[in-house]
Amino acid sequence: MADKSDVTLPLSISAGIHIGVIIILALGIDFSHKPEPMQQVSAPAVKAVMVDQQKVANQVEKLKQEKRDAERREQERQAELERKAQEAKQAREREQAQIKQLEQERKQQEIETQKANEAAKLAQVKQQQEKEKAVKAEADRKLKEQERKVAEDAAQKAAEKRKVEEAAAAKAETDRKQKEAEAKAKAEKAKADADAKAEAKAKADAKAKADAKAKADAEAKARAQQEQEMADALAAEQAALSQTMNKQMQSEVNKYKSMIMSTIQRNLIVDESMRGKTCQVSVRLANDGFVISSQTQGGDPNVCRAAKAAILKAGKLPVSPDPAVYKELKDINLTVSPTFN
Repeated sequence: MADKSDVTLPLSISAGIHIGVIIILALGIDFSHKPEPMQQVSAPAVKAVMVDQQKVANQVEKLKQEKRDAERREQERQAELERKAQEAKQAREREQAQIKQLEQERKQQEIETQKANEAAKLAQVKQQQEKEKAVKAEADRKLKEQERKVAEDAAQKAAEKRKVEEAAAAKAETDRKQKEAEAKAKAEKAKADADAKAEAKAKADAKAKADAKAKADAEAKARAQQEQEMADALAAEQAALSQTMNKQMQSEVNKYKSMIMSTIQRNLIVDESMRGKTCQVSVRLANDGFVISSQTQGGDPNVCRAAKAAILKAGKLPVSPDPAVYKELKDINLTVSPTFN
């Protein structure tokens, strides 16, 4: 009984010491200093302590290695997270720069369109001024026509008056046939003078009427030709303006279509099975770029699933604030083709 007690007590002490060492090592306590000498125990107890200490040292080294491996994995995980965050930041910065550039180009196009509109307005003002000049010329022609009619009325009245005078002269001649010959000759001379004057006035009136008509016809012809030239010039200018605006709008449509494809590609998760394959996708967008719906129209099933997932992940796609450009992009058909670096 005495021998058994002598062995059991040292083993219990050794086990307690080992458990304490493991706990202290786990807490990071340094055992580099030399331990105080322990009271000498019996030979079997010393041998058990040495064996257990080797196991403890192996266990401690294993724990330290596991800790180092865990720290290394955590550092690698943090480095990967930082790399992905940096890549996402750079992608956002590129997209923001592209959007800013597109906004500047859109504003420049608005300025050019405004200039074209102002030029068209100036042309309309010029056309209105020419029209007013034509109206004034027509009013002048009518005034001259009225003056001509007044002259004709005056000539007619003069002729009627001449006829009355001739009748009075004839009556006076009949009554005075037997009177002095000189009075008769004087009356005849007065009649001849009146006839000559009337004839000369009639010829002058006829010539003035013919000249006025020829001038009016020439002015009317020149006016018609001028109006036709102005109409042709305005039509050509409007056609050129329309072509310019259509070209600008198509350029804007192509740019935003490229941005939409870039956004989808950025969110597309690809694998080697998709290489060289495509998918046709139709997308309907709200005026703020929100994806209302997306439907696949044919293609590789894996690519189509990835494309729909990328569109759903994006949620909103780039659209132009210009209503005409949005109208061209609100129902858009795309060909999604995975890219590989």
